[in-house]
Amino acid sequence: PCTALRELRNLLSLKRRLKRQEHGLRVRIRNTLIAQNFPELDKYFGSAEKQVLGIVQWCLDPSVIAGMEFVDFAALLGPGLRTTAQRQRIERIWQLSVDSVGCEGGEALQFEGKILVQGLKQVREAIEATEDKIEQICLQFPEYSYLLSIPGFGPSVASIVLGAIGNPFRFDNAKQVLKMSGLDLSAHRSGKSSQRAVPVISKKGKAHLRYALYQAALIASIRNQHFMVYFTERLKGREKEQGIKTKMRVKLAVKMLIIAWTLMKKKEPFDPSYLNRE
Repeated sequence: PCTALRELRNLLSLKRRLKRQEHGLRVRIRNTLIAQNFPELDKYFGSAEKQVLGIVQWCLDPSVIAGMEFVDFAALLGPGLRTTAQRQRIERIWQLSVDSVGCEGGEALQFEGKILVQGLKQVREAIEATEDKIEQICLQFPEYSYLLSIPGFGPSVASIVLGAIGNPFRFDNAKQVLKMSGLDLSAHRSGKSSQRAVPVISKKGKAHLRYALYQAALIASIRNQHFMVYFTERLKGREKEQGIKTKMRVKLAVKMLIIAWTLMKKKEPFDPSYLNRE
């Protein structure tokens, strides 16, 4: 592959590693520090993560929070409380600290919380910088703009597909593209006849590519008119089958990958007519 493509693949790999670090830090903060010391805070982790991380960084011990005036507690979180709803949420957290069942902490808790939150912020900054660099490299490829024209393909999905396919002419047919992604069909036939063997996707290719394509298929099937009509037609008569929507979205992801490969070869933007081509 050319230098730009190698750099793109390296940066995509770096982004995945940084994402794993981010997830590990979030899990450590939520499932260890918060769960042990202030479990009542956990339900606010999704809706008010910024404020919760501020509490973890500066004062996670509920007994200390309960002994503070609300004004002093709110001041610890800085100027982030811009709305009335945010202020009311923080006030409820302050009230919950009085009857919290969490363990009392000390200097070690405060130190660990500060280190983990700072590390999480640094990793997120690194992810943003990496995404900016990925976009800069992707803009060097004319195929990138054609991938972005596909509904459900944002900068992240388009860069992953571009990095996986690379030179579209290195594949002779669609089956090779599907095999590269692990979306090709295979069946385990040990002790079974061919009629009893149920074909499933092989999952022997690039897992991150399959995940990105499924997310693109999910978004397109609920937000784009052409994809919604296509998806609904494929479900007719099978709506009550267990897991049928997931199966159909996997099939839609397969079609989207073939469409992406075709657009890269032909160097043309997406046309809804591609949905009805076999």
